[in-house]
Amino acid sequence: MREIFAGLPWWVKWIAVPVIALVVFGGLIASVVGFVIWLLFKVLVFVALVGGLIYVVRKFMSSSSSRSDW
Repeated sequence: MREIFAGLPWWVKWIAVPVIALVVFGGLIASVVGFVIWLLFKVLVFVALVGGLIYVVRKFMSSSSSRSDW
């Protein structure tokens, strides 16, 4: 690989090749990043719902046990 880039200017290695890679694979990169963000959002919603359910169940259980003490 080094032999290929040996006689070329620095801007070809560090600017032109990455820009070409972004143009070619940009859609794929964007879809992967979008999927990861969507997945993290779903995990966050799941954690919030489970946490809310646990809070409500514990609140209900503590209030029902204090009523049975009467």
